[in-house]
Amino acid sequence: MFDPLLHQNIRSKLISLLITNEELPFKALKEYLKVTDGNLSSHLNKLESAEYVRIEKSFEGKRPKTVIHITNVGRQSFKKYIEALKIFIEEN
Repeated sequence: MFDPLLHQNIRSKLISLLITNEELPFKALKEYLKVTDGNLSSHLNKLESAEYVRIEKSFEGKRPKTVIHITNVGRQSFKKYIEALKIFIEEN
């Protein structure tokens, strides 16, 4: 069965970006995914609630900086999701 949290276009792309980069700034994710701040925040909140990502907020000088990290839970869930896709493709 597909993970319903990851079986969504933006979230699966987001996690795949984090798999290959470990962490990315919010701004970079927004640019890669071509989404609005609100849209990205909504997806990140869902992933954070499931402990797939960790969101780190800090300041560089007076400017806020948000960095998104993939967690071990997120990494393992994505691996299982990819395996489920492979099985689906092979069976059909």
